[in-house]
Amino acid sequence: MKLDILAIGAHPDDVELSCSGTIAKEIAQGKKVGILDLTRGELGTRGTAEIRDQEAKDAAEILGVSMRENLEFSDGFFINNIAHQLEIIKIIRKYRPDVILCNAIKDRHIDHGKGSQLVSDSCFLSGLRKIETTYQGNHQKPWRPRLILHYIQWMDIEPDVIVDITGYIDTKVASVKAYKSQFFNENSDEPSTPISSDNFLDSVTYRARNLGRLINTEHAEGFTVERCPAVSSIFDLI
Repeated sequence: MKLDILAIGAHPDDVELSCSGTIAKEIAQGKKVGILDLTRGELGTRGTAEIRDQEAKDAAEILGVSMRENLEFSDGFFINNIAHQLEIIKIIRKYRPDVILCNAIKDRHIDHGKGSQLVSDSCFLSGLRKIETTYQGNHQKPWRPRLILHYIQWMDIEPDVIVDITGYIDTKVASVKAYKSQFFNENSDEPSTPISSDNFLDSVTYRARNLGRLINTEHAEGFTVERCPAVSSIFDLI
């Protein structure tokens, strides 16, 4: 299967919180989209890895993605080294996405910045033919995504690109709420965390509304880029 877009997150729910509106919109327009989680989020204060496994499956069904895999890296302790890069390279070469969506370049959680750089480096290395990898016993050909976009997470990073997701906010919120163990639940007896408040859950919508305000639409999601995106005409920017 070749994907148009591969969204990668350090933890299950990173993608849903940050770019699921974009994913839902692209799927509705006929694009094939997949999700890759680097860890199972096993260090999360609330819930368990097993619970989040199921929540991730539920969220994937809501979004309608073509695949979702988990590399089961060590939550909190994975690093940007050869071993981790090679595992991501295998996935990139397996699905050959044109676009990669990945973690914020810097953020409150240390895994987000680490994951951002790890994925970015792996995308470059995946295009080098002298790096040899195999999948199910077969030699993999080099593949380098054409575009890497870093989504925005906890910190209010100024976006380089804003994507209109008007009409898809309900799908985005539903995919986020699939992670029942992590977010606001007035009946939960789990410890409180920075993301378990009612305000944080509301912020998913009001951030999307604010980004939409900047481009004169109802809802939007923001991304940063590593290189200037090219357009064939200035009218592509309208």
